[in-house]
Amino acid sequence: MPGPLEGIKVVELASWMFVPSAGTVLVDWGADVIKVEHPVTGDPQRGLVTSGLLPGGDSGINFMMEQPNRGKRSVAIDLSRPDGREAFMRLVEGADVFLTNYLPPVRRKLRVDVDDVRARNPRIVVARGSGQGPKGPDAEKGGYDAASFWARGGVGAVMPTNAEGWPSGQPSAAFGDVMGGLATAGAIAAALLQRERTGEASVVDVSLLATAMWQLSPMVVAAKLFGLTRLPTANRLKNPNPGVNTYRTADDRFISLVLLQPDKFWDDLAKRLERPELTTDERFSTAAARAQNTETCVAVLDDAFGSQPLAHWKQVLADFAGVWTPYQTLDELYSDPQVIANGYLPAMEAPNGQQVQLVASPAQFDERPVEVSRAPEHGEHTEQVLVDAGFDWEAIAAMKQSGAIL
Repeated sequence: MPGPLEGIKVVELASWMFVPSAGTVLVDWGADVIKVEHPVTGDPQRGLVTSGLLPGGDSGINFMMEQPNRGKRSVAIDLSRPDGREAFMRLVEGADVFLTNYLPPVRRKLRVDVDDVRARNPRIVVARGSGQGPKGPDAEKGGYDAASFWARGGVGAVMPTNAEGWPSGQPSAAFGDVMGGLATAGAIAAALLQRERTGEASVVDVSLLATAMWQLSPMVVAAKLFGLTRLPTANRLKNPNPGVNTYRTADDRFISLVLLQPDKFWDDLAKRLERPELTTDERFSTAAARAQNTETCVAVLDDAFGSQPLAHWKQVLADFAGVWTPYQTLDELYSDPQVIANGYLPAMEAPNGQQVQLVASPAQFDERPVEVSRAPEHGEHTEQVLVDAGFDWEAIAAMKQSGAIL
């Protein structure tokens, strides 16, 4: 069945992860996304080495290219050449959205800035991703998630430091990029709705800095009110609600227990843990009492959860009405019954015939799981897209001869 953005055409002039991940969310929602790459260099993401994991590895799959570019069509055009720029502008003329993370000086040099594309298509929605936003002294400087999101945006400051006081590294590659991409896709959808209602085409801006601040918004507000420079270090033994805490199992796994209304579930929890003192001892029988005796209560819960391995607690707590979950490893996500039932890891067929699971963007429409296909090869759809844009084969051959297209 068609997605909600079926019939929407997007021209994406972007590289790396942040803005391309927005493009792939739009693909998940039904849009046709044409990825424009340089004929020689392509998207540098195609050759990036991340965290020591070589693109492709033994499997031959470039996972850092596949995840943010699946389902797109790739057109290889040299925008610095007059015929290449004209080919690009012909694509713009038939598009609903122009999506880019090229820096303002580059957009001006290539003459693909807002006024340039609007001269050819006044109704096009322009969406720009940046490190620090479209205004201010650093508006024209580059940014990656490790810098603009993690460091400058304060996300790293709320994470524990190591023993020497160094800030911790990001928990995964492109940690802020994918959040910024999701925000960008949502903003584009809103802009398309506004255009539908009013006829006005918006310029959408999303930055990694703004995404980080939104991610931390409760603590950013609290910092000003309470004079904080970073998130205070929590002491799990002094948590006033022992029903909201992390507990270690006998096999060194961990359980997240989140009982925001603890009295509602406390008697049942005590029974399942085989700790009747949690209900009979007046120090633990009510939320108010537990708040006064939190360290002792946490110690009882530590002893209880630490007495059995995780497999035991999965069985004992399987039908427990309170919220709890084990801390899962990444590989365990593939066997999580909720992930499987909801299709959160759909498979695509790689060029070598291998079935590779990718992560679906989180929104579903009418309870339909996202379907994915592979990322395009560099310039794979150049001829097809240009023919669709009205170029004849003679013109395409001339552009190939001049080096304007791949």
